[in-house]
Formats: sequence, C-alpha cells, structure tokens
Amino acid sequence: MKHSPWRGAAVAVVAVVTVLPMLPVVLWAVAGAWRYPALLPPELSTRGLRLLLGDGVLAALGTSVLVSTSVALLACLVGLPAGRALGLHRFRGRRLVQFLLLAPIIVPPLAVTLGLQVFFIRYGLADTVAGVVLVQLVPTVPYAASLLAAAHADLDTDHEQAARVLGAGPVATLRHVSLPLLRPALVTAFLLTFLISWSEYVLTLLVGGGRVTTLPLLLFSAIESSDRTAAAALGLLVVAPPVLLVLALTRVAGRDVAWMGVSRA
Repeated sequence: MKHSPWRGAAVAVVAVVTVLPMLPVVLWAVAGAWRYPALLPPELSTRGLRLLLGDGVLAALGTSVLVSTSVALLACLVGLPAGRALGLHRFRGRRLVQFLLLAPIIVPPLAVTLGLQVFFIRYGLADTVAGVVLVQLVPTVPYAASLLAAAHADLDTDHEQAARVLGAGPVATLRHVSLPLLRPALVTAFLLTFLISWSEYVLTLLVGGGRVTTLPLLLFSAIESSDRTAAAALGLLVVAPPVLLVLALTRVAGRDVAWMGVSRA
C-alpha cells in the first residue's frame, strides 16, 4: 500500500508545530543565565535537574499520579453505567438528564467549587487527597459519561444477547463481551479524564487548601516567582507523563480497533 507524499508532509508539519514550542522550554530548563540579545544560553546549569530531584517535587509528582489515576478510574466507573443508560435506552426526561450531566462543565468550575467547599469542610474532606479526588469528579464524569454514551449507542447488543443465550450471567457478559467491545472508548475516556485531572489547578487549590500539593501548583508558583529555570523544568515534568500515557494508550486503543475490525469482517 502506497502512502501519499502529502501524508508524510502533514505528519512532519504536525511534528514541527508540536515540538518547536517546547524548544525554548528545554533551553530555559538547562540555562544558567540567558539574557537578551543572546540567541542561546551562554552557559548551562543543572539547577533545574536538581530541582526536579528534590523531595518536594517528587512528592508532588506522586500525589499528581495518585489523584489523576484515581479520578480517571472513578470517572470511568461512574460514567460506564450512566453512558449505558443514555446510549442504549430512550426514556422520558433523557434530555434533561443529559443537560444536568453537562451542567458542571457549563457552569464555571470556580462557582461550583465554592458551593461544594462548604460540604467538604463539614464532612472533613477539605485539605485531603480524598477531597481533591472527589471534587475533580465534577468536571471529569460528564466527559466520561458522554464518551461512553456515544460508544454504547454504536454497541451491537446482539453479542450480549448471544452470551446470555449460551448461559453467561450478567457479570460474565460484562467481563467477556461488553468491556472488550467498549475497550477503545474506555481507554479514550480514561485518557481524557486523566489529562483533565492532571492539569487541574483551581479545584485542587481550593479544596486541597495548599496542603495537597500537585505539579500544577508547583508550576504556577514557579511562574509567579519569575524563576524561569524552575518553571521550565517543572513544565517539562508536567508534560512528560501525559505524553507517555497518550503514546501507550493510543497503541493499546489502536490494536483494539484493528482487532475489532478484523473480527467483524
């Protein structure tokens, strides 16, 4: 199969547009002093690397991974039955349910958080990792439910019915039939909700109260302090895990889509 030369050119353009803005960030991360009109840093420094290896940054990295992974898993867990109900069934008030589901991302998150913060304080969830995870479900569950509703709308339920006819129970049908068919959508929903949680700043700051420190909090703090080396190093650290996750999950989703296409053919 021959590939069009335009396809290679388009890939090259996308790669350049994606990578080029990161070059100044990489240079600032290793720059000792970089002043105008120097085109490149006159001297290099390992201060940015030493900063990334500090206990505070490593602890924030661990907290970010824990919070984002928990939020993504819970959002998919909640969004799966909600998406099934919205995607497969037609019932009175369905449009209203869809609107209410999307309301948290239509309304400014700051207003929603200020209202929820009272309940978090009352039930002892403020300034805790659990509280940050729960509040970040507000903007992530709507996306997960919407994606999984679209996937369920295209789901061929004949496979599930065939499994039941052959004696499979609800759990076995879900595990061996429904989830494999929905795996590409689940991977997409997990990835999207993980990225939303990973970059969340306002909700984490308000509910975490500064005691739950994630990488975006450290990054914004470095930007406000005008420490460009620290900001660039932290920016690279913030970007790296999502990029690796996108590459890994894209390969998984791509294999699943290819397998599904072959099996249907």
